[in-house]
Amino acid sequence: MVSPESRRALAVAVLGVLVLAGSLALLATSLSASTVGSQTTSTPATAVGPEVAALHDAGVTGENVTVGVVDVTGFDTDATALDGRVVDARAFGSDGTVRNDGRNAHGTAAAETVARVAPDADLYLTTFDSPDGFRRAVEWLVAEEVDVVVAPVSFYGMPGDGTSPVADVAERATDEGVVFVSPTGNLARSHWTGRYRGVENGTLTFGDNARNYVRGDGRDVAVWLSWDDAHREQDYTAELHWTDGSRSRLVARSSPYPGDGVPNERIVARVRSGTYYVTVRGPANATGARLELSSPTHDFQHVRSAGSLVAPASAPSVVTVGAYDATARRVEPFSSRGPTPDGRDGVDLVAPSHPDATDTEGFVGSSAAATYAGGVAALVVDERPDLAPRAVERRLETTAVDAGRPGADPVTGYGRLRPVRAVGARNATG
Repeated sequence: MVSPESRRALAVAVLGVLVLAGSLALLATSLSASTVGSQTTSTPATAVGPEVAALHDAGVTGENVTVGVVDVTGFDTDATALDGRVVDARAFGSDGTVRNDGRNAHGTAAAETVARVAPDADLYLTTFDSPDGFRRAVEWLVAEEVDVVVAPVSFYGMPGDGTSPVADVAERATDEGVVFVSPTGNLARSHWTGRYRGVENGTLTFGDNARNYVRGDGRDVAVWLSWDDAHREQDYTAELHWTDGSRSRLVARSSPYPGDGVPNERIVARVRSGTYYVTVRGPANATGARLELSSPTHDFQHVRSAGSLVAPASAPSVVTVGAYDATARRVEPFSSRGPTPDGRDGVDLVAPSHPDATDTEGFVGSSAAATYAGGVAALVVDERPDLAPRAVERRLETTAVDAGRPGADPVTGYGRLRPVRAVGARNATG
């Protein structure tokens, strides 16, 4: 059984799936930000670490660099840390406005992190509420000729091989000369993948059991089930059940998600505290289809963390950043990892899951790591403006320090980001 403390590593209440306009359970911020009311509080630049502070002292501050931040929660454009830095802010969604109503902690924290790492960079902020809105938001940033795009968001139920529509959006942006940075996601403890082979009466078995338990705690349960395009015409369904050990009751059954053109289904259900499990049903006989089961809100009993990367970070040209616990000197247990189904490591590097070391219960996770890395990418562009996006990525990778086994690997990529080494400023030490 998964303990109710298993997600305490995030240090905050996970935003998980953010349902916008009653439809967007597909989208989630890749981390949590619980300090909505405190986002307008100024934080010293040194809160982003001594290496970044050393770069600032050497005059590397992101001047003449433009960074676009695209987030699903919106932004508080009046936040103190963003004062004078925001060139433009737009929304691509149902209401067409950048929200400033207290529901924007994640987007604001992401923009503030970039602003603290690259304090003289100009910021373009954009929010969205659908995959098509994401496409239009990124296209707007590209049209504004930003140098770096930071997208601390996750799309669930999409293929991890970089062929999803949102991954293609990121690919096109890099083709236009943009450094695109995105988080791995936080699914390492809430992801399972395998073939539809161990089948009993049309029900998949996880090892020797058809039940994959989760812990109900009063929060909405979100579960995504997806399968490979080669088996698109087949039908697979996830079911959420309650049990008291002797009795079971069906709580929710997944429905196809029509918004992305991908073979997938989802469950979003309100539950009470108790014991719950997920089953997967499909054809009566084994088909060999590659299935993925994930939950952005709850941990699973049966887990396969390998291959848990989310889109758009699954795109080959994206700088994909995992979350690193600098205190424990290890990758965060929840940080998603590769390899991708098409054989790539998937993860490029890892960065601090707590970029602001003075705030241990706010902006924490792979989104925080990615926005920190995006700010460092802006400093690289500041110091080396002639580098192409791929060259910027290579500097971030080749100057990183091993954080796992020697060499690149699917968990830590090329290792832990080292800002001073990546930027290569002559007068900076750290």
